[in-house]
Amino acid sequence: MNAYVMDAFASRAFCGNQAGVVLPDKYLSDEQMRQIAAEFKHSETVFVHREEDGSVRLKYFTPTEEVDLCGHATVGAFALLRKLGHIGDGEQRALTRSGPLQVTVRGEAVWMDMAPPKLVRYLTDEESAALYRAYGLTPADGVEALPPAVVSTGLPDVMLAVRDRETLLRAVQDAPAVAEWCRARECVGVHMFCPGDGAVNAWCSNFAPRYGIPEECATGTANGALTYYLYKNGRLAPESENLFVQGEHMARPSEIRSVLHETAEGVCVRIGGCAVISMACELFV
Repeated sequence: MNAYVMDAFASRAFCGNQAGVVLPDKYLSDEQMRQIAAEFKHSETVFVHREEDGSVRLKYFTPTEEVDLCGHATVGAFALLRKLGHIGDGEQRALTRSGPLQVTVRGEAVWMDMAPPKLVRYLTDEESAALYRAYGLTPADGVEALPPAVVSTGLPDVMLAVRDRETLLRAVQDAPAVAEWCRARECVGVHMFCPGDGAVNAWCSNFAPRYGIPEECATGTANGALTYYLYKNGRLAPESENLFVQGEHMARPSEIRSVLHETAEGVCVRIGGCAVISMACELFV
């Protein structure tokens, strides 16, 4: 079966976040998909199945287990399908374990709906101090007006603000401590960010050691959650296009864009970006 590596949230190879994209030609068990993801060794690998009604079913695996949703792998999957001529520009429907998502393909860009956003809760002072400490920081390195919180647009992540880029780049993770902290609170990982400068809404670093991902250079779901968090804290206007830069000190700079819409049914967050093929191969399973 054919498999690819897509560099997502990037317009050229060897930037952005890598995701494996597999187009199975036969039934694969969950354990086989997990083993393939472990072989790729990327943070996520997505398995793409076309349904009879034209929708696209996506299953996401880290090297250790299945997850409900992955933004950069979704962007990579739909950019690949368009590149191969399997789909054209327009609206597409993605079926995920997190629920159905609307995806828009427009030229080189792929935009996807996030799951309905939720601000799950703010952290206690004790929890915040422990989490900052796990990165060699203290609460004084944070932003008083942006308290740490668990936010979800499909996956629950901790939004952890720091005061500036220097602080963001000097943070060093105690991976076992962060993994245990997240496991105890059923969080996927930590999305650390500092406020931007106008052209950029925020600079970010994402950590998910609980799932075998020490750090990730572009994270769609977490930046969807950050979009909603900044909106709830008065730092982001609805209907404006936002830009988040991630992965700088991993030498894989990524640009993740987002838009938040206010509708009669509630708030909707969309994440967008480009993706390019950096590798194509065959799998023998």
